[in-house]
Amino acid sequence: MELQSLIQRLRTFRDQRGWRKYHTPKNLAISISIEAAELLELFQWIENEDEVLEKQKERVEEEIADIFIYLLFFCDAVGIDIVKAAERKMDKNERKYPPDTRDLWG
Repeated sequence: MELQSLIQRLRTFRDQRGWRKYHTPKNLAISISIEAAELLELFQWIENEDEVLEKQKERVEEEIADIFIYLLFFCDAVGIDIVKAAERKMDKNERKYPPDTRDLWG
C-alpha cells in the first residue's frame, strides 16, 4: 500500500468513529510517546534482545505499527510531509556526519 493510500485509510477510520476531535497535536504527540514506551517495555529487564525479537515479534510489530500510525496522524494534523521531512533530515545528517566520522562513540 502506498503511503498516501494508508493515510487516507487512517483518516477514514478516524472520521467514521468521530475521533478527529481528539487528534490534536498535543494528544497525538502524547500517544506517540506512550506507544514508544510500550515498545521499550518489551525489552525491559531482558538480557538477550534477540529473544524478544524471536518470541514477541508480533507484539514488537504491533507497537511499531501503533507508533507509525500515530506519527502519520500527527504529521497529517500539522501539515508535515513525513517523506520530505525525512529526506531533509538525511541531507542534514549527511553534511553533519560525513563518511569519515564512522565511530562517533569510540
